[in-house]
Amino acid sequence: MERKTAHDFDQELLMLFDAYVHGAIDRRGFLDKAGKFAVGGVTAAMLLDQLSPKFLEAQVVRPDDARITVESLEYDSPKGYGKARGYLAKPAKASGKLPSVVVIHENRGLNPHIEDITRRLATHGFLAFAPDALFPLGGYPGSEDKAREIFPKLDQAKTREDFIAAVHWLKARPESNGKVGAVGFCYGGGMVNFLATRVPELAAGVAFYGSAPNLEDVPKIKAALLIQSAETDPRINASWPDYEAALKAAGVRYERHLYPGTQHGFNNDTTPRYDEAAAKLAWERTLAHLNEHLR
Repeated sequence: MERKTAHDFDQELLMLFDAYVHGAIDRRGFLDKAGKFAVGGVTAAMLLDQLSPKFLEAQVVRPDDARITVESLEYDSPKGYGKARGYLAKPAKASGKLPSVVVIHENRGLNPHIEDITRRLATHGFLAFAPDALFPLGGYPGSEDKAREIFPKLDQAKTREDFIAAVHWLKARPESNGKVGAVGFCYGGGMVNFLATRVPELAAGVAFYGSAPNLEDVPKIKAALLIQSAETDPRINASWPDYEAALKAAGVRYERHLYPGTQHGFNNDTTPRYDEAAAKLAWERTLAHLNEHLR
């Protein structure tokens, strides 16, 4: 069966799905509003299934790939939830110390797609670590719907501290060369922007379609930033002009790329919003940015 892309769906339906993914409407609300797009024997529930992630089909680097080693590890976060946990991937045959990257998930916790991204970075010679913000609530529950339901129950002030602690923990690992960056997607993209304002040791940040940080904190940014934006993403793009003005005023090193014809989530190859050409280019730019600033 040929894989569907964003072009196979009405733009209004894609925006409805975006609202559902980000908690503006619930599942019932999505199904009710998606009903008008359910034609020719296709139900609203089938449309939701078509738009939802297919983790196994899209997996690029398997957990047992001989090039890497993976493990789940806990770390201390005294200002956050106390204890946090994440997924560490590194090259199996590393020579010398490694550039280090914190990988930050979307608003569903550490799902199989973000674990795969973490493994992909390890195959490129990075020490990559993906914290699971949902660990204090039992961890990623194995279902995107369930994850979306429990994510708002997190105390975000504590969660942010957990991510700050992750940067320091990874930077101090014996395998690390002491240079650490962060890559994040959606919620994680916003977290990368936030971390850049809070962690002066952060050397590089790559924010995929993430919200802007508090603008008054932008002058604190020391990291070199790479901002990856989707063309059709009004919720996120609305904040860019003010964010860019603050970056310029503060003299922060940044570059931003807007990918034509793409939707929010275009890098996520488990869903139809994935745009292969844009994602490939964005990934190449991500690796180049991390290599430049972390090696």
